[in-house]
Amino acid sequence: MASRTTPLNKSKDPLKGFRVAVIGASGYGGLQAIRLLKDHPDFQVTYLGGLRSAGKRWTDICSFIPLKNDLVIQSPDPDEIALYADFAILSLPNGIASKLAPELLTRNIRVVDLSADYRYRSLSQWKSVYFQVPDGIEREDNELCNEAVYGLAEWRINEIANSRLVAAPGCFPTASLLALLPFLKQGLIDNEGIIIDAKSGTSGGGRKPKEHLLLAECSESIAPYGVIGHRHTSEIEQIASEIASHSIQLQFTPHLVPMVRGILATVYCRLRDPGLTAEDCTTVLKAVYRDFPTIEVLPVGTYPQTKWVKHTNKAIISLQVDNRNRRLIIMSAIDNLIKGQAGQAVQCLNIMSGLRPQLGLPITPFYP
Repeated sequence: MASRTTPLNKSKDPLKGFRVAVIGASGYGGLQAIRLLKDHPDFQVTYLGGLRSAGKRWTDICSFIPLKNDLVIQSPDPDEIALYADFAILSLPNGIASKLAPELLTRNIRVVDLSADYRYRSLSQWKSVYFQVPDGIEREDNELCNEAVYGLAEWRINEIANSRLVAAPGCFPTASLLALLPFLKQGLIDNEGIIIDAKSGTSGGGRKPKEHLLLAECSESIAPYGVIGHRHTSEIEQIASEIASHSIQLQFTPHLVPMVRGILATVYCRLRDPGLTAEDCTTVLKAVYRDFPTIEVLPVGTYPQTKWVKHTNKAIISLQVDNRNRRLIIMSAIDNLIKGQAGQAVQCLNIMSGLRPQLGLPITPFYP
């Protein structure tokens, strides 16, 4: 989390700012990105791309988020995108983004990818996790997997500033890692026995219709899923291992709860020093995140609620210590569609452009 270095951005148009293409415009990630970018002082949405929505005008599919220039959504074409954009946000299904990203990079378009295609350090590791991909997808871009920067903004600010390809983290990993990493970095907790219990609103399943996300199926119910081997487990372990400089294996269990948006992650781990108090550990969190308005650390005894971060690019974290067994319990709340997806992508764009990381992003919730 060192200070920023000189970014690799193109020259900004003084009248229009940096030009951004959003590919996958009609999904939740694309919609949220456009909502954030349309009022941003230094970015302008200049190209919309989509697979299912190609050929439609933006107002025909999303009149409730008006754009000044009512763009027609295009079938993504790298040459066309290069004419109209300096940056591209890819909000595409896993496996699809990897076909477009290399073409954009060769045309000097810097990319933030919301899919999982570049979150892993090697192609073989990605294939071992995302083995079910669309038919006909063959990948040979191992070098790009190794090059891509994992876009956990508060922990990779230098690397993001100088990257041409940023892999936006998953929403569950964002909430979990922001809580866990400060204590792994300082060596304050055991590397074994870490448990993450996380709960998400239904928008985390995407906009495409799915039976288990129907109101009649998920309302008035809470259910675990992916109890063993959920895809996000290995993603969390990869980054946790890098920060700890040791191999980390942990238990991650997600749950679906009957709300639209929000994630609450509760992380259980064991303190190495039995003398550490909740106040001591809170001081650690505050010191690590003191320069980041995107992270709010609550006082001991106040615990986060998803409503407090709704529609914001903010994480709220608090903790407690059970001194009977040296158990550290860390709780983290984010909006899965903003801090866990589109907001973090725009935060990365800000850093890549040499702007303040939080510029144009909301941190005050609409409460209640």
